Amino acid sequence: MTTLNGLPAHILLVHAIVVLLPLAALLLVLSALWPAGRRKLAGPNAVLSVLVLILVPITTDAGEWLERRVPATPLVRAHTELGDTAVYSAIGVAALALVIWWRHRETLPATEAPRRIPLPRRTFLAPRSTPVTAVIAVAAVLIAGGAAYDIYRIGDSGAQASWQGQFSATPAPRAPRR
Repeated sequence: MTTLNGLPAHILLVHAIVVLLPLAALLLVLSALWPAGRRKLAGPNAVLSVLVLILVPITTDAGEWLERRVPATPLVRAHTELGDTAVYSAIGVAALALVIWWRHRETLPATEAPRRIPLPRRTFLAPRSTPVTAVIAVAAVLIAGGAAYDIYRIGDSGAQASWQGQFSATPAPRAPRR
């Protein structure tokens, strides 16, 4: 994807990543720490996190296309290198969101319709283990914090590359209004 409505696609797609990856990270923490929230958030966050994971390489690919069409500067190069780390943040958030969703799914009783008789269920991710839940909660906070920081650094470097030296600290004169 190169352009959308005449603008470089990266400029538009990056806004989705800047909003959706931190949102997925926040939902990850909420679903890891808040059992009542987990029931409502685990599934939608797993879907959102995987969507973001798919969107990140599309956005970085569009960014590489744009990089070849702007002057090469150290700031652009730094932004490009930092942008390549976004996929790792997205992988961490998506993987843990899927683990939390799967663990929650394993806590639900299996039933045999139409009698609704609970059947024994094989579990893989220790859904009732407090130590495993604690480890996942700590990992969620660390991964979410890392993802938010990574997106901040990438966005800041992109803003520096785009705007440094491109504006004046004093307002430009305006034409009188009629």
